[in-house]
Amino acid sequence: MTQINQPPYVTDLTLKKKSCELRVSFSTGRSYTLSCEMLRVYSPSAEVQGHGKPILVTHKKNINITAIEPLGNYAVKITFDDGHDTGLFSWEYLYKLSTQQALLWQAYLTRLETAKASREPLIDLVVKYHK
Repeated sequence: MTQINQPPYVTDLTLKKKSCELRVSFSTGRSYTLSCEMLRVYSPSAEVQGHGKPILVTHKKNINITAIEPLGNYAVKITFDDGHDTGLFSWEYLYKLSTQQALLWQAYLTRLETAKASREPLIDLVVKYHK
């Protein structure tokens, strides 16, 4: 009898809000930590992926996740604190981001440098309370 290789699936997601990271555990027994920034700039949404030519997403260094919504047993919808919420992260896509993280991150940094763009936020968000 031939066994079909099943692609790895997500077994656990842990959001670390203080460090702006998402820990992703897979059925392989391996876990990876992805920055919220990486998830945002590599969002699988049409807005980011374009029509075969990905858009360079900038100024997301301090981005965080505000919500993670499961979609069946195959993906999650991630909402970021800049309002972006149209990316559906499949288990396969999360595995790709996790296992190719160093290569993808370097490609992103190179694209930023080529475009003379920045990861830094456009404005510092400082909340001040007045009496």
